[in-house]
Amino acid sequence: MDKGDKAMRSNILTVLRQAAGTYVSGEEIAKALNVSRTAVWKHIRELKQAGYAIESHSRSGYCLRETPDLLLPNEIKNGLTCKSLGREILYYTELPSTNTKAKALAAEGAADGTLVVSETQNSGRGRLSRGWYSPLHKGLWFSLILRPNFLPQDAPKCTLMAAVAIVKAIFRVSDVKVGIKWPNDILYDGKKLVGILTEMSAEMDRINHVVIGIGINVNVDQKDFPEEISQIATSLSIIKGQKISRIDLMQAALAELENLYHQVMKTGFAAVLAEWKKYSVTLGQEVNVIGINETFAGIAEDLDGDGALLVRCGKELRRVLAGDVSIRPRI
Repeated sequence: MDKGDKAMRSNILTVLRQAAGTYVSGEEIAKALNVSRTAVWKHIRELKQAGYAIESHSRSGYCLRETPDLLLPNEIKNGLTCKSLGREILYYTELPSTNTKAKALAAEGAADGTLVVSETQNSGRGRLSRGWYSPLHKGLWFSLILRPNFLPQDAPKCTLMAAVAIVKAIFRVSDVKVGIKWPNDILYDGKKLVGILTEMSAEMDRINHVVIGIGINVNVDQKDFPEEISQIATSLSIIKGQKISRIDLMQAALAELENLYHQVMKTGFAAVLAEWKKYSVTLGQEVNVIGINETFAGIAEDLDGDGALLVRCGKELRRVLAGDVSIRPRI
């Protein structure tokens, strides 16, 4: 489908939405959009095939009754307040990994704020090469391409920025209060709800692009989780006892991310790091730090200005960098 067809279908949906459940004749739509009635009919047919419940009546015209529970670009953009994030959306029914696709698109020149979203991933990835379970139509599996003006050493803090944004988006849409486990997981009652993976392409003094991949368990049923993660994972629908609108959550996530991203671009990460500490479930806890070459235990005391975790081991305060360790509650 070319950009002209996408724009036309988006315009037709706008006309039908504005009718608010009443019929609009094909002639009215054709005149409003300066196309033929045959073209309108063809685009309506394609919209129906995409899952839109559009009633057709030979005398009355067309009426939009229901939109599909899909993360379609038209649905995400309908009511989206963002100025940059999500203005370009690439939608897929299935991908191996949204991050892998986003990195390829970024290398080809995709714009800052480009969103890659998929209904499922068959090779979703988390930190340290761990897999991420991404069932069809049950969650938000997406990646954002950013082209920030800060230095490469600041890029790991994008994970912390994204975590704060997602915590706020979840509360906005569902009233569920969740916490952040350093560096990249969002938990509810100790169970994983969200994972974040940040990857970067850079030169010594300049970032080419940053890709932030986010996976949110939205409407995953308890029975859907594979046995190996069923006791450590949860979803918003399990927590709330009802389904959550994926479109509403997607829009809220983009809005909160854009707000923090623009703030960081203007004033740096200090305010974001301070906010991260408010939501942390790691600080103040006794933890095990499992590194490549060593393992040690201590109290997670603070976060420094670079986003590193400061762990108190007796009299020694050790600095733990994101990307080379895992943090787990000490048993």
